[in-house]
Amino acid sequence: MSGPSLTRDAVLDALREIEDPEVGTGIVDLGLIYDVSISQDGFVTVEMTTTTRFCPASGFLAEAVKMRVEALEGVSEAQVRLVYDPPWSPEMAELFSL
Repeated sequence: MSGPSLTRDAVLDALREIEDPEVGTGIVDLGLIYDVSISQDGFVTVEMTTTTRFCPASGFLAEAVKMRVEALEGVSEAQVRLVYDPPWSPEMAELFSL
């Protein structure tokens, strides 16, 4: 069963450190993570996209996300689904003020 610390925010926090190698910005900040769902047994599904449909780093990014999520306490398994609808655009990036 998933622990109390296994939340959508905890998953997103863990993914913030993964950078898109072509852009040099975190995938969460870029808006590449579309959805995170967590089942009662700790199975986590992450729906994400890449900056372009045929991004050469898509396999690397999906594997990095899977490994990072599976390292979280309470996660039994992670699945990453690459989706391209809606297509990513720069407007999807989160804006942070210092």
